[in-house]
Amino acid sequence: MKLLARALGRVDYAPTWAAMRAFTDSRGPDTPDELWLLEHPPVFTQGQAGKPEHLLLPGDIPVVQADRGGQVTYHGPGQIVGYCLFDLKRMGIGPRVLVEGVEDALVSVLQALDIPALPNREAHGVYINGRKIASIGLRVRRGCSYHGFALNVSMDLEPFGRINPCGHAGLEMTRVQDFLGRDTPTLDAIGERLATSLRQQFGYSP
Repeated sequence: MKLLARALGRVDYAPTWAAMRAFTDSRGPDTPDELWLLEHPPVFTQGQAGKPEHLLLPGDIPVVQADRGGQVTYHGPGQIVGYCLFDLKRMGIGPRVLVEGVEDALVSVLQALDIPALPNREAHGVYINGRKIASIGLRVRRGCSYHGFALNVSMDLEPFGRINPCGHAGLEMTRVQDFLGRDTPTLDAIGERLATSLRQQFGYSP
């Protein structure tokens, strides 16, 4: 079982979302799983159950109603987004195992950088001393997943102050750069680490 990782650079949210859905709808039982690693220009996205009261002052940043789980979040340059296009039926796992496996893969990468990150199995995502560094929001359709995770690396965190991140008022966000400063790896380097960690976590071949 292989996982094909694609580095897509900086791409707009809406066409990438459409491409994820098209991939999921057209894939067959032998289609290899893919991990799309990318950045988005500034955008707020609402999950399916997103409540408008969590969107405080979006200003000039567009808001997109998406079909993933979870509440509102922010994407922007300096954040690495990973879209997990996985066949859960073939993997023999359910959505919860997928979410927790993604959390553990993120934690493994961050701990290897000496960042004391931990998963939160209730308020899903990855946290450091109560501050959130990575968010997860997935959709499963026809037994396959799309959407995925977002890891704050070197981004401007100010827009998170315009929302209640993931529906939690007062939740503080953090980023890799806050811990590593000038030694912060590039998004491409972190993306390679994430791909390796996800392959190990879910038993893909190297």
